Amino acid sequence: MRIPAHSVCTAIRDDIVAGVYERGSRLTEELLARRYGVSRVPVREALRTLEAEGFVVTRRHAGACVAEPTEHEAADLLEMRMLLEPLGAARAAQRRTEAHLKVLRGLVRLGQERARRGNSEDLRSLGGWFHETLAQASGSHALTSMLTQLRHKIAWMYAVDAPADPVESWAEHGAIVDAVARGDGERARSVTALHTERATAAHRLRFSGGTERADRVRTSQPPVNMTGLRH
Repeated sequence: MRIPAHSVCTAIRDDIVAGVYERGSRLTEELLARRYGVSRVPVREALRTLEAEGFVVTRRHAGACVAEPTEHEAADLLEMRMLLEPLGAARAAQRRTEAHLKVLRGLVRLGQERARRGNSEDLRSLGGWFHETLAQASGSHALTSMLTQLRHKIAWMYAVDAPADPVESWAEHGAIVDAVARGDGERARSVTALHTERATAAHRLRFSGGTERADRVRTSQPPVNMTGLRH
């Protein structure tokens, strides 16, 4: 049975993000086909997709290689996310379904419960699911795809510290859901912008020593005012 190219693409992308393939290393069709148990055809298609996404580059005399993004390119990704996440939240306030709200509220309850108990092991996964669901609630396939791609690339380029105050962070998630539930697009946009801006401070580049923080993005905003909002 022929394995779809998108499945091979997902597997290669996941391995790049996980660091299985180092930045700048060659990606030969033959070795990749052997690793994933497929023919070279879906591998070739997957590499074209990954090149379009920015994970792979084609070099003369070397062929496909893992990309080597610069610090400026990495910082640009965080700034792009800071623009698109609030847009997605504003759209979600107008287009979300009851199913989206149910999932978002459930994730907030789980996140707040684990944050209060000091159980931070799965908070990052819950946060990822929350923002993925929020993007889907925007009703825009293009926006959801862009945010998903940004999350993959940011996870590849940055290590992320746990939030200094997980309880406050999940209170912000709750404030976002409250605004979305009320159909308040401007409130959803502003709360998400502040939340995303502060979260950026926890990002550290994995390359160039891995100690640089996202200094190009300002993170001096005060905490979100949740007075009068349900969490």
